Amino acid sequence: MSDETSQPRENPRKVREGIVVSNKMNATLVVAVNERVSHPRYGKTVQRTKKLYVHDEKNEARIGDRVRVVETRPLSKLKRWRLSDILERAR
Repeated sequence: MSDETSQPRENPRKVREGIVVSNKMNATLVVAVNERVSHPRYGKTVQRTKKLYVHDEKNEARIGDRVRVVETRPLSKLKRWRLSDILERAR
């Protein structure tokens, strides 16, 4: 079976939602993503925060905005995410 006849393999890219913490850099955001995980031993739910460096081509997101980001190829030393859309503007 050749590649032309088989269906194209879909690459499920990771999608995260978070709050913009910083937009001081040009075309780059820092987004804080919270996730709730169960503690391995005690079972209590704990929140973990991860800071992601996100590519924002048009510098359109502001601090406090809720955004959706998509995983992408490495764009720089730290940037591995791209701004997908702005879900909610900061008040």
